[in-house]
Amino acid sequence: MNGGGAGKLADPKEDPLPGVDTYKNFNTIDWVREKSKGRDRLREIHSKSKESLWALLLSISDAFSGWLLMLLVGLMAGAVAAAIDITTHWLTDMKDGVCLVGFWFNHEHCCSTSNQTTFLEWDRCPQWQSWAQLITGTSQGGFAYMVDYLMYMFWALLFAFLAVALVGAFGSHASGSGIPEIKTILSGFIFRGFLGKWTLVIKTVTMVLAVSSGLAVGKEGPLVHVACCCANVLCHHFTKFRQNEAKRREVLSAAAAVGVSVAFEAPIGGVLFSLEEVSYYFSLKTLCRSFFAALVAAYTLHSINPFGSGRHGPFDVNFHADWHPVELAPFILLGIFGGLWGALFIKANIAWCHTRKSTRLGRCPVTEVLLVMALTALLAFPNIYTRMSGEELLSKLFDDCSLFNSSLLCGYQQHANTSQTGQGNSAASRPAGEGLRTALWQLALALLFKMIITIITFGIKVPSGVFIPSMVVGAIAGRLLGVGMKQLAYHHHDWMLSRDWCSPRRDCITPALYAVVGAAACLGGVTRMTVSLVVIMFEVTGRREHIMPLLAATMTSKWVAGAFVRVGFDEALIRLKGYPFLEPKDEIEHRSLAKDVMRPRKSDPALAVLTQDGMTLGQVEALVKSTCFSGFPVVVSQQSKRLVGFVLRRDLLVAIDDARRRQKGVVSASQVLFRQHAPTQPPKAPPHLRLRDILDLSPFTISDRMPMGITVDIFRKLGLRQCLVTHNGRLLGIITKKDIVKHMAQIANRDPDSVFLN
Repeated sequence: MNGGGAGKLADPKEDPLPGVDTYKNFNTIDWVREKSKGRDRLREIHSKSKESLWALLLSISDAFSGWLLMLLVGLMAGAVAAAIDITTHWLTDMKDGVCLVGFWFNHEHCCSTSNQTTFLEWDRCPQWQSWAQLITGTSQGGFAYMVDYLMYMFWALLFAFLAVALVGAFGSHASGSGIPEIKTILSGFIFRGFLGKWTLVIKTVTMVLAVSSGLAVGKEGPLVHVACCCANVLCHHFTKFRQNEAKRREVLSAAAAVGVSVAFEAPIGGVLFSLEEVSYYFSLKTLCRSFFAALVAAYTLHSINPFGSGRHGPFDVNFHADWHPVELAPFILLGIFGGLWGALFIKANIAWCHTRKSTRLGRCPVTEVLLVMALTALLAFPNIYTRMSGEELLSKLFDDCSLFNSSLLCGYQQHANTSQTGQGNSAASRPAGEGLRTALWQLALALLFKMIITIITFGIKVPSGVFIPSMVVGAIAGRLLGVGMKQLAYHHHDWMLSRDWCSPRRDCITPALYAVVGAAACLGGVTRMTVSLVVIMFEVTGRREHIMPLLAATMTSKWVAGAFVRVGFDEALIRLKGYPFLEPKDEIEHRSLAKDVMRPRKSDPALAVLTQDGMTLGQVEALVKSTCFSGFPVVVSQQSKRLVGFVLRRDLLVAIDDARRRQKGVVSASQVLFRQHAPTQPPKAPPHLRLRDILDLSPFTISDRMPMGITVDIFRKLGLRQCLVTHNGRLLGIITKKDIVKHMAQIANRDPDSVFLN
């Protein structure tokens, strides 16, 4: 670099020294720099491809490496999701009993191989026995009931203890859903270890244990985290994605779509989820690759068939009835309920998390998990609808009452004049019977229980997703409303609203449809998903005519929830945990300027800057050691403050360390130059250290009179880490992304000092 008898200095951008990270943990990447590195690399590959056949083949392989990576991500995530589903079903059924043919069979698979089952009682077979049958020899009586009760609680507490113990001992990043952290990572934040191999293993194992224990958690949110872990692990085998943080985040955006795709077998909904809820930057290329990876993952999961023959997704939806425009009113009512539930859940859970921090429960996560699990199991076992898993309960609520359905939800009275052939004996033509009334009371109690226990459960140190618990709350409310509407139409079929379209013998109202709409409404109220949620539910139901009720309910729930809480649950968790995340939906109405936010403030020390000449190596090293800034502006002189450029701290450290090792005569008294031509110096003076090659000569600058609304948009759309504030070319200060986040927190009447990693 200085031509002084030493070899060529290392380029800090391409050849970082061992021990010096490209980005430090809990810092933000430089999107502009990463994009520039990607373009330079692509330009170099294209230029070399014309030199030889081998270089041309390398160029082609580099072009297709992204699609190959997407294929591997889809295959790996689909296989992992299938293993999770199979193991979860097996452990969930183990709380109730065991299969005598093979203990590795779950209840459904055990009885599906038996020829002693009936159509109405397909789940009862001699090969499957409850714990009371194994221990006492009978399933009847109070003692047998207590044996099943105690064994249910034993397995639930064991699974919950193993989950929280593994998370605490080996993988602290595995707790929660992981979606708030993934959103923050995709915005450019560095969170080392969160998407590593060990996190992948622990998250997978503990997710199975937590869901199988019966806690009010789902695996759909954590599956997004698992898919992103798979993508991050595979990225390390591709140079293009390993060395470029911006390109790696494109892969992670696609992996988020893969996670939802394997959760619901909804590849289109997964892509829209990544676009609407998770991704910070989503290009057309990322869209195509996301859909390809989601499709591969869904096909892999469907090929393995973890849900059983003939089932599509985690729960069955067995109804094909249409709806009438009059029913739009109760659908909107479900949307209002979903919005109110979403606002209540967010406010109550965040308040509970703050309470947890100030009590002993926050310092004893194992005790908290066991207490919540004991309370859940103790209250859930007596009610059949709270005892079963969330996916099984949704399958029952989404199931229509066919002629041979023996569920209590289909306990309608029989007509005396009904023929033995069943002609006209549909559920719509009958009033509610004793079985249905019992089921409605149980569902009402289950609704109250699920609402309270879901609020308490989220935040404990186990993997937990909000999708299924929120859908369960909405599905129960929707089924209750659907049954009520059905009975109202039956007993008052001569009313003006129901006279023309709902005759006594016509199947005009489907309670299962109300359950689906209620599930979508409550999930939308919690997460604020709209288009992606409607498409996911459309792929689950497979019925095009149900899009309008789903859209009406989800939009209503979003508006109602937004009237009470402006942000969704994931954004609320981001604020609670203090991650430096710029929410794309927030708008700044405050009339502040860049000079009001920039540093240094009036009471702060002067801005730490480097001069283009006149500073010795010792002075530069002392400045770097005494500060923790990620970069330094370079000015003409301390007096003029005319801006020359910006140098990153990591590049400066690499260049100085490399110069001391490779360039002869470099000492602390050597002059550091950020200019093209070196001035003359005395003969015995130490050689100059010229660092112009690592200087960014075109840093992003704004005027001190720039409105902060425009400044925030610039940070969002360009992905800046910092920008320099100038006045007529004279450097005044600097604004970093963390300054922006603090300023927006202050505008929202939140403590700006609580923004960072609480």
